[in-house]
Amino acid sequence: MLADIKKETKADKLKALNGFSDINRYWDAGFGKYVAKILPGQYYVTHHRELIATVLGSCVSACIRDNVIGIGGMNHFMLPIKKKHGSDAWKDSYVNEATRYGNFAMEHLINDILKNGGRRKNLELKVFGGGKMIQAMTDIGLSNINFIHEYISTEELNCIAEDLGDIYPRKILFDPKTGKVKMKKLRNMHNRTIVERENIYMHELEEKPKEGSIDLF
Repeated sequence: MLADIKKETKADKLKALNGFSDINRYWDAGFGKYVAKILPGQYYVTHHRELIATVLGSCVSACIRDNVIGIGGMNHFMLPIKKKHGSDAWKDSYVNEATRYGNFAMEHLINDILKNGGRRKNLELKVFGGGKMIQAMTDIGLSNINFIHEYISTEELNCIAEDLGDIYPRKILFDPKTGKVKMKKLRNMHNRTIVERENIYMHELEEKPKEGSIDLF
């Protein structure tokens, strides 16, 4: 006879890992678990039996976990758009700036998984997003897709699933304990809120680009 698995209740809510207390977490009665909801520019890592959710337009999310111990997380990021610079120096180039930001988004997530007990050799990931939300705009989603493909190849990561591109926003629900992802393309949803949220995020990237580099453990 299989042992009963205790279902987490509201009273069982565990403290978020260090650095993630500002992430919105709410109780979902349907799943019987807490859900951490991340917005553009955020990421979340957990070893609890909880879910991570986000809604993607042009942005990309990587769902990464240690498939042995079940610690994992998800990010939600976009590369800065191309802009003019006052210098021709390599350090001022768009390619360097965009790559630096993409690396920042990916490596922060990976490093926090490793810091909390994960091992690099056990990591697996699934990637989503990169939709072309507005036909008249530069295809920001494609730039994000190209980056994540190159990053996965360069870092030799084990990507076991992806759903990228198209013109629809996606709702993503990730369970780091099991690695399962529920994805829904929001074909009938009014997209204005998603576009406005990503526009705000894009302007934040222009004003405060990410600096420096991060070494993986």
